[in-house]
Amino acid sequence: MSDKIADHYSILGLTFGASPEEVKSAHKKLALKYHPDKNKGDENTAKLFMQIQEAYQALSDEKVREAYD
Repeated sequence: MSDKIADHYSILGLTFGASPEEVKSAHKKLALKYHPDKNKGDENTAKLFMQIQEAYQALSDEKVREAYD
């Protein structure tokens, strides 16, 4: 399980303590690149997209991010 959580920052390509603006920007860039509609039939890309979404959800919510950090 800890491997799945791995590190939300590294999934988004950020360093610890990144600003909310950096989190949002990194998420947008990666979500567009790995969106399942752009990569139809690629199961690995779909899994990566879900990890990106989970990381963004954790880091974009102030309370969740505080607990994560």
